[in-house]
Order: sequence, then structure tokens, then C-alpha cells
Amino acid sequence: MNFEELKNQADEKWNQLNDSPTPVIRVGTAMCGHASGAFRVIQSLRNLLSEKKIDAIIEEVGCIGLCYAEPLIDIKKQGQSRLFFNNVSVNNIEQIVEEYLVNNEIKNASTLGYLGEEGAVFNEPDLNTLPGIALQERIALRNAGHTAPGDIFQYIANGGYSGLNKALSTMEPSDVIEEVKNSGLRGRGGAAFPTGIKWSFLVGSPGPTKYILCNCEEGDPGAFNDKGILESDPHTLLEGLLIAGYATGASNGIVFIRHGHDGPINRTEEAIKQAKELGILGKDIFGSGFDFDIEVSLTGESYVAGEETALMEAVEGKRSMPRYRPPFPAAFGVWGKPSNINNVKSLSYAPEIVSKGADWFSSIGVNKSTGTAIVCLSGDVNQPGLYEVPMGLTLKQVINDLGGGMKKNQTLKLLQTGGPLGGVLGPDSTDIHIDFDEMRAAGAIFGSGGIIVGSNKVCAVDLTRILVAFCQFESCGKCFPCRLGMEHLLEIVERISNFESQPGDMDLMKSVGGTMESGSLCGHGQLGFGPIRSAITHFEEDFRLHIEEGICPTGSCNNPKIVPKNTRPYAQDFVAGVKND
Repeated sequence: MNFEELKNQADEKWNQLNDSPTPVIRVGTAMCGHASGAFRVIQSLRNLLSEKKIDAIIEEVGCIGLCYAEPLIDIKKQGQSRLFFNNVSVNNIEQIVEEYLVNNEIKNASTLGYLGEEGAVFNEPDLNTLPGIALQERIALRNAGHTAPGDIFQYIANGGYSGLNKALSTMEPSDVIEEVKNSGLRGRGGAAFPTGIKWSFLVGSPGPTKYILCNCEEGDPGAFNDKGILESDPHTLLEGLLIAGYATGASNGIVFIRHGHDGPINRTEEAIKQAKELGILGKDIFGSGFDFDIEVSLTGESYVAGEETALMEAVEGKRSMPRYRPPFPAAFGVWGKPSNINNVKSLSYAPEIVSKGADWFSSIGVNKSTGTAIVCLSGDVNQPGLYEVPMGLTLKQVINDLGGGMKKNQTLKLLQTGGPLGGVLGPDSTDIHIDFDEMRAAGAIFGSGGIIVGSNKVCAVDLTRILVAFCQFESCGKCFPCRLGMEHLLEIVERISNFESQPGDMDLMKSVGGTMESGSLCGHGQLGFGPIRSAITHFEEDFRLHIEEGICPTGSCNNPKIVPKNTRPYAQDFVAGVKND
């Protein structure tokens, strides 16, 4: 079946769904919805519909970004816009069914607004006018919350695989790479390296077998955007992988997902199955002569498995430990074959870049940070969520306009960005823009997109201790600067947090950190001192009070310590002095 036939079939199915005389109920069942009880809501909903003999279609969708409002459902009646209900539970779902489905009214149900060209439902606001939605410009997350991730035809009906079809039918591989280069797309995994240039490295590598690997290890505390994409719209990643494969001459793709992340795993595997059934994966895709296959590989739950060479070791069934370089992956990658490793987000932009052009993508964002940023916002804000916004927003806009401001009676003290190897910024940093280079210059990184907001109740020393403890536990131990350096840093920070600092501790940390930066094998050790350096820069007074006066400004360090002794719930290791259940 060619692409035009698939598109016609998909459009027909999509129109039937949207024009159905039977109400369509969409339930957000991505990670945030799942955690909030969405699957219990679905079961209660099915029971209610059966008891009341109400005919309705239930669709599982992903996250529209308003994680604070989950479980989130919307109901579309024929000829009406979608009406969204927030914080749905087994206790209020009957009220929603009775009021809206049965009586066509809203009395006490909690609503967010409507979405659709049909216009307002009752007097509800347009969902697009809500602060958390209005600032968004969704590219990688364009279908999240709107299409069923388990239905490939819904993806195709909404523009899916048209970028791949355009590349295969009208573009040479070199044209695709130039389009990605000209878009200014930079990797969204942390290093922010230009994606088009990275792809070109693989083009120059000889050999009939090449691999495109996608890194969805995503072990950063506070980061959940990769999982959000795979749970909400896995086909956008598959299409990105296919485009990358065509551009670089690769014939195999591997999606590397952290073991235990069942939602992303199951939905990606189902998407691969559907794509193969329709001939979008496999031999001679769309009659172009291009062959490409994709499979899912699982990590061993090691944080360092997200490092590109450790990732390849894990794919090969070995312990997740970084390799010495050179040779680099483009020459000697997984199973010794030329390989290219990309982040989920980086690949998910590719379909829209090919479809709409480099100029369109580069017109979004600022400076050398083009396109959008997917922000995972958590901490002491009113509206934590998953927001895709143009690069260039200030951190103040992120906190106030996306996050709904600080929680009641709390003031901003710090921002932790870029994961445990990122940085800690102070309250005077809110005018900094989400810009790769500007944030790096400020002593932090944007990294994978996690931004944790800390209030005046957070102790900078205690937070630093937790970050260092995480990094120490997750060190693979292959190189001694990281293995011993992380241990030394943790010992010192713990002494400071326990008001037992020794003379020269601050200088010793800086010395150890410098050795780690220059001597570690991979980014885990090279960046391990970053959180401490930035915390000292912005919160020198917190450290001084602990060291010189034996005082914790928030009292946090007077309480029993929370230490991430086991950040891998499925690991079989035993940590000395800790009971592992």
C-alpha cells in the first residue's frame, strides 16, 4: 500500500471518529495520568456506561502537558467541541457522566475549557487561552493528548509519515541532512550538538550496515519528556528514526528504553508492530527501495547507560560502562558497526522539519537555540507539567506563566536545571532565557529539560548533598577520577551538612572536582562537580552558615537525612549498611 492510499484510509477513519453520533471520551493515560489514577477512572467509566446503558467510545491518549490537572478527560459530542474535565476520580466520574452525558449540563463538575472549531461549550473558556497552553508551541508534542498512541491511522490522519514520504519521494539523503543543518536543530539530550552535523559523520562511514540509536534511558530526576513523547505519540519518534536512517544510509534503528518504564516500552513496541503491518517499516518502504527496521532494547537501569558508548555496551548485553574513545561511534559503534546516537526529542523534530522546511523551524527560538524546548517543570510551583515552548522564554515566565507561580506562602530560592549533573541557580537568575549558550554561561545547563523549583524551605547544602549522593551511587566505577572523586565529594558535602566540616574542605572539593573534570572517562565524572560549583556560587551563605556557625537556614539538615541509596528499584545490589528489601 502506497502512502496516498494509507492517508486516504486514515482520513476516512479520523472523520468518522470526529463526526460520530456516539460521544468520544478521551482519557489521558500517560505517566502523569497513570500516577494520578487514570486507569481506575477508565474502569469506573466503563462500569458506569454499562450500568446506565450509555453508548460511548473511550480513547486512551497521552498528556497535553497539564500534569497538575490529571487525571484529565475530555468528551466530544457530535457537532460540539471537546470539553475538558480536570482532576477526575472514581468519586466524581459518575457526576460527570450524569451531568454532561445524560443531562447535557454542567453544575458541579470541574472543567478546564473547550477545544475545537465548533466553538464554546456552554460558557467554558477556550483551552488555548489558559496560561499553561497559551505560551506553548508544540512540535514534538503536537499530537500528545489529541490522538490515540495505539492507533497509527490517527497519527497518519494528522500529518504523520508525510515527512518520511516527502523525503523518500522528493529528496536525496544529502538534501535531508542539509535541511536539518539549516534548521539549526541542536541535540536535546544535554550537549546541544548540531544534529545535522552529527548525522553527516555517519554518512562518511563505510560499510553496508549502520545503526541509528535513540536514547530514551532518561534517568534524570525531574525529567520525563522522553517518556511523555513515547507514551503520547510514539510514531513521531519512529518517523524521525526512519528519516535519520534514510539521510545517513543506515538500515537499522534501536530505541533504548530504561527497564521498568512499561508505558513507553509497550506503546513503542505496539507502534513498531503497526508500522510493520502497513509496510512503513521493513523492505522497500513506500516503493522507494529504502529498507529500515526498528527494535526496542532495554537498559540495565543504570543512569550512566545514558552515555552514548555505555548505551551501546548495554545494547550488546554487556554492563553499562563507557568505552574509551577513539574510535568514535560513527566509525565503531554498536556491534562494531558505524552508529549514530540521538535523543528522543531530537529525532521527534525531524518529521516536521522535513515537512515544513528548515526556515520554518529556525524562525522559532532565539540566537543559536532554534525551535522549541520541552520543559519538565516540577517542585514548589502550583502547576507542574510538561510544556513545549519556544526557546527564548525566561525562567521567570516558566515559573509564573507556565507553573502558575510559587505555592502559597513560599518564595523562590533556587532552580535546579539540567538533571543531577546540571546546575543550581539562585532567585536572581530568573531573567536568564532558555537558551543553550546563555544557561551554560550562567553556570547551569538546560540538559534534558528538567527544571525543579525550590522554595525558601529548601537548603542548598542539603539539595547539593542529595544530587552528589545520586551521582556517586550511579557512577559505573570504570575510571578512578569519577569512582573515587564522587566518593570524596559526597564525604565532604555530608560533613558540611552534618556541621562537621574540616578546615580546607571547600578547597579540597574544588581540587577533586578539577581532577574529575580533566580525568574522567565520560560526562558523568566530567560534569559531576557542576552542581557543587553552581551551588557554592549562588548560595555561598548557606555553606558558610553550615561550616562556620553550625546552622542550617531551613532546619533541613537537622532532620534525618534522605539519601538515594538505591536509585534502581530492580537492581540486585546490596548497599553497605542499608537493608534492601
